[in-house]
Amino acid sequence: MNTTSRMVRCCIAGGGPAGMMLGLLLARAGVSVLVLEKHADFLRDFRGDTIHPSTLELMRELGILDELLRLPHQEVTRLAAQFGDFPVTIADFSHLSTCCRFIAMMPQWDFLDFLVRRAKIFPTFQLEMRAEAVDLIEDADRVVGVRAVTPAGPLEVRADLVVAADGRSSVLRERAGLAVEDLGAPMDVFWFRLSRRPRDPETTMGRFDIGRIFVLINRGEHWQCGYVIPKGSAEGVRRRGLDAFRAEVVRLAPWASDRMNEIRDWEDVKLLTVKVDRLREWSRSGLLCIGDAAHAMSPVGGVGINLAIQDAVAAANLLWEPLRAGRPTEAQLRRVQARRRWPTRVTQRLQVLVQRRVITRALAGGPARLTPPLAIRLLARWPFLQRLPARLVGVGIRPEHVRSPAA
Repeated sequence: MNTTSRMVRCCIAGGGPAGMMLGLLLARAGVSVLVLEKHADFLRDFRGDTIHPSTLELMRELGILDELLRLPHQEVTRLAAQFGDFPVTIADFSHLSTCCRFIAMMPQWDFLDFLVRRAKIFPTFQLEMRAEAVDLIEDADRVVGVRAVTPAGPLEVRADLVVAADGRSSVLRERAGLAVEDLGAPMDVFWFRLSRRPRDPETTMGRFDIGRIFVLINRGEHWQCGYVIPKGSAEGVRRRGLDAFRAEVVRLAPWASDRMNEIRDWEDVKLLTVKVDRLREWSRSGLLCIGDAAHAMSPVGGVGINLAIQDAVAAANLLWEPLRAGRPTEAQLRRVQARRRWPTRVTQRLQVLVQRRVITRALAGGPARLTPPLAIRLLARWPFLQRLPARLVGVGIRPEHVRSPAA
């Protein structure tokens, strides 16, 4: 097959939240941008479906919040947990100083389709589906483009800037030889769905018990369920069989015992291999990594999407003008990391702390009764303290605001 060639100011590999948000903002600022997405659509189960208050605030700044919230979604105003027999509200979003004091639970494919529709309004935006970025094009020590594979044949995209937004297993960051610092994660997660009935609990929550953690996310007509297991133990769980797995789910959610037949086989149970890592350097000449490609987050707090979108906003704020003028310098690319390094490190440090103090302890087993950590008991005793985790989860550390212009 003949190789097709294209030229743009910015080529973004990966059509997830970070890539699509950056594509929208750059096109809005008049920068020619091409997003490469390897799949034919965005329809994949058990991706992060949370849109946090700080992201909703960005939608308001762009003037598209009302349109977004017309899409089907659920509004989560509180996050709850249960440690053994001890229930507690972890985060109460009702006191946030944001336009929306809730997390919007929306299928990620709906959110991404929405961003695509908004981006296509601008003539400088292009999206190529079924185009998988597989390598970098380099000239001396500078990245000058991307090689991709498509059903129509090879595609070469020359760009003044390549942005790797291709996820926690980023091909482009590997091709660039960027060093990764692994912070470790003690768990993996089995995700599956169960139907939701009128008499079920209402609250999105986590259940912590001796040797087990179970997460329930209210998605309206169904529950998105996460069964947390010790790192690397997935094959052992599978070997014990599906009946044993169903029995464990019933023990943690006895009210769901009448629908275990919905877990028909292991194909209905998807494994999320948890990683927590970050790049030492997010960029090199001609290349910038953002989102999970720069820092894979733990599922603790569900903040990974929020961090990825914040990266995209910061990158657009800092790079729209250099991109309209030509090639951003290495110093200009490093400013993105300098802007986002501190929020990322603080968030990951808090996630690792929760992993060590709460998750590892619960999964390890031990006493016959699980005692809630002191911090959890304080949240129950003084509810005003629930505003702090609400701020950390809902808004994050130093949230970004849209500074790039509308062309």
